Formats: sequence, structure tokens, C-alpha cells
Amino acid sequence: MPFWINILAAVIAFAAASLSGLYLIPLLKKIHFGQTIYEKGPAWHKSKNGTPIMGGFMFIFGTILACAVCYIIWRFTSPEIVLSPDSTGLLKLVAGLVFALLNCVIGFIDDYIKAIKKQNLGLKAKQKMAMQLVVTSAFLAVLWLLGDKSTEIIFPFVGAVNFGIFYYPIMVLYLIFLTNAVNLTDGVDGLCGTVTAVFAICWLAIYSSMGMHEYSIFAAALAGGCMGFLVWNLNPAKVFMGDTGSMFLGGCVCAMGFITHQHLLLALMAIVYICEALSVVLQVISFKTTGKRIFKMSPIHHHFEMCGFSEYKIVITFSAVGLICGILGNVLYNIYLK
Repeated sequence: MPFWINILAAVIAFAAASLSGLYLIPLLKKIHFGQTIYEKGPAWHKSKNGTPIMGGFMFIFGTILACAVCYIIWRFTSPEIVLSPDSTGLLKLVAGLVFALLNCVIGFIDDYIKAIKKQNLGLKAKQKMAMQLVVTSAFLAVLWLLGDKSTEIIFPFVGAVNFGIFYYPIMVLYLIFLTNAVNLTDGVDGLCGTVTAVFAICWLAIYSSMGMHEYSIFAAALAGGCMGFLVWNLNPAKVFMGDTGSMFLGGCVCAMGFITHQHLLLALMAIVYICEALSVVLQVISFKTTGKRIFKMSPIHHHFEMCGFSEYKIVITFSAVGLICGILGNVLYNIYLK
């Protein structure tokens, strides 16, 4: 596939996401869908109270639009593709997007409750987990129907290990954990959008190498959509993505990494999200067992805030870590896993 199609996907998604902010932000203000800041959060975050949420619709719209347009262009500008009866790649792309959208619905319900009740707490943990169990299980079932029936996990320098029947419950928990990890990364202006754009670009390189053209379009569109959103979300943010956006991004991250069946490669390239989630887990365990906190505040980006890091510095540092791990992931794939 010509690489210009990926560039076009990124440009369309960027334009759609950034321009939609001109209409979405005033609408969100008009209906009073604003963020209620957590009382125990950093004191300087109080100034963000009332900032519109659900801005994630910008990159959701941009990503889906770009995927649809560029897939059609690719199909009808490549004669060998038009004549091909194999639609597995398209079906896997649709499965990934639907999985992300269903997670988006969960996030939207969470945001809607917060906006209506004017509080920081939305869905209860059990409600959210039950929804995610259904959505994630359905995603794995669809991939199984599309031919991904392997229950092996590839360990670098060790080889494939077959987990048999235990593979699916492990993967359900893995994907739910990672989806929520992306959600937790959304706590500093521009952080989740920037880290995800870097993540998507790194996976774009792998998809291009693998010949997974449908997902290379997806990755390029997601990167462009996130960058278009950052026009409005960099500090000081004029809008937040909300759980609507961060849960969609969580679904995208899981789908993009999982579709290659490279589970540990996904973990390496998603290291920033995983560290965010683990910081919360470790903080809770430490406080409940010893009464002491490991971090000044969790997730870990708030710890860095408490240590004096500016929001810009946190975004740059975390994105740099994500980029380094993304490059390492590409090297590992091309040298050992390819």
C-alpha cells in the first residue's frame, strides 16, 4: 500500500478532530457538561473545575472518518485489492473499532453520570468491570471467529508457550487492565493524547513491516486524531477527553497491539500506561498493608506534579519514555519476532 494513504489518514483525522472542536466545545459549555475536580487532587487543579468533558468525541470522529475514507481510497486505487475476495483484514479493523467504541460507550455513561450529578465519581467499579468483561469477551470471541485461535503467548528469547484453556481468562484480564491503564493516564493536560499518538506511530511502523495495511491506516488515523485533539487539550486545556475519550483510546491501544498476537510486545510499547496503573495498585497495597504511601499521589503523573514537574515537562518526559519503548519494540520485532 502506498504510504501516502497513511499520511492522508493522519491529515484527515487531524483536520476533523481539530476543526470539530470549534463546534463541540461551545456545545459542551452550553449544556454544562463540565469536569468536577477531585477534592483530594493537586490544589492547582481547582482552576480546571468546569472545563468541558467528552472532548474525546473529536478524535473519535476524526479516527473513524479517516479510516473509512482512506480504506475506500486504498481499495479502489489498488486493482489487486479490488479483485481480492479476502475481507479478513477489514473485518479485524471493524472489530477493533467496534471494541474501542463499546469501551467509549462505557466511558460516556461514566461521564454522563459525573456531568449530571456534578461530582467526580461516575459508574461504580463493579458496574464498570461487568461491562468491560462483556465487551472484552465479545472482542476475543470475534477474533476467534475470524481465525485467531492460537492460545500461545510468545516470550522473547524463549519462544511460544501454549496456555490452553487458561489463555482466554488471562487475556480478558490483561485487556481490561490495559484499557483502564490508558484511562488512568488521562490526568494531566495533553498527556494521554500525546502518549497515544506516539504509541500509534510506533505501531504504524510495525504494521507497515507486517503488511497489515488496514491497521496501518487505523494507527495513522488515531495518531492524527490525537494530535488534532491536542490543539485544544494542551495546557491550559480548553476541553478534556473525559472517560468517553480515554476509554476509546484504551480500546484502540488494546486492539492495535492485540491484533498482531504479540502480547508482550504490546506490554513493552504500552509501558507508560502500565506504569500509571501499577503506581495506583502499589499505592493502594502499600497504604492498606503498612499505612504508608509509596508515592506522594497516584497515578504516578500526579507524583511528578507534587515533585514540582510542570504539566508540559510530564507530557514530554512520559512521551519520550513511550517513544523509546516504541523504538525498542520495533527493533525487537524486526530482529527477533518477524
